[in-house]
Amino acid sequence: MNTLTNRRIVLAARPRGAADLACFRLESVPLAAPREGELLLRSVYLSLDPYMRGRMSDAPSYAPAVAVGEVMIGQTVSVVVASRHPDWQPGDQVLAHSGWQEYEVSTGTGHSLIKLPADIEPPSYALGVLGMPGFTAFVGLLDIGKPRAGETLVVAAATGAVGSVVGQIAKLQGCRVVGIAGGADKCAWAVHELGFDDCIDHRSAALDAQLAAACPGGIDIYYENVGGKVFRAVLPLLNAHARIPLCGLISQYNEAPVQSPGDLLTQLMRTILVKRLAVRGFIISDGHEHRRPEFLESMGGWLRAGKIKYREHIVQGLESAPEAFLDMLAGRNFGKVVVALGDAAGKDARA
Repeated sequence: MNTLTNRRIVLAARPRGAADLACFRLESVPLAAPREGELLLRSVYLSLDPYMRGRMSDAPSYAPAVAVGEVMIGQTVSVVVASRHPDWQPGDQVLAHSGWQEYEVSTGTGHSLIKLPADIEPPSYALGVLGMPGFTAFVGLLDIGKPRAGETLVVAAATGAVGSVVGQIAKLQGCRVVGIAGGADKCAWAVHELGFDDCIDHRSAALDAQLAAACPGGIDIYYENVGGKVFRAVLPLLNAHARIPLCGLISQYNEAPVQSPGDLLTQLMRTILVKRLAVRGFIISDGHEHRRPEFLESMGGWLRAGKIKYREHIVQGLESAPEAFLDMLAGRNFGKVVVALGDAAGKDARA
């Protein structure tokens, strides 16, 4: 095989405050053919997720930072192009961690690759409702939130990849579900399509009062992935023995690391997440794999039965990834953000 040209996006500079396009650089570099025991992967779909913003910074966290000049991290649906590894054949479709690039040479060992069923349709669902975001929603809600029929659950980022699944599973458990989302269109979709009981626009000047009116009996479960003003609105409404699964703080990811001495809330919430304190902060990669078979069986059944609805926000081409990522952090996406690469870029985006 001749040497390939691999297009990739690397971290060009660490953000100071809000990330911007100057933090990224598109490169074209040569990529040698796989050696004995290796295989060549071509990325078909790339997942963009909020946690990536944290990995752009070098502040202490639960995972190492991306080094300046390194390829941005990310999970992909990829296809095996060539293989000199006995366990992998050309044409195999895999879930990989190739990052923001079109090709990767992999050793195919450990947990870096998972073979996908040939009939999974669409394959991009392996990055969303059937992948890490869906699994995060499932474990966080059922194992930490422990919903009971008749309780009230509030979920922030309610139309995102995690929040939309959290709310729908909670409805299946008999909960009253109130979402918080950005804009009237998203709130209407949460109520009329996802079946939430109510949804509040976090941009409203009356957020606190509207949330209180939507939760007359208080809040029993708050699924946290936003932080900031949304958490401040939720806090006084929490009932005794309320549960807070905490898996993200997207409103804080662009904040500068130095805070004023009087503002401890941001520091508190980040500490709960990073140190997984008793609220309870959790990271889906921490010892939850034993739950995956039940998750896949349950989620697959709910999808086939039409009990879970799911929306993707697909952008075309690797070069679109930085802007799409920044749009996601600003809440300008609607659904799970996926970048279609290679052959997939010629397909129609799914709403």
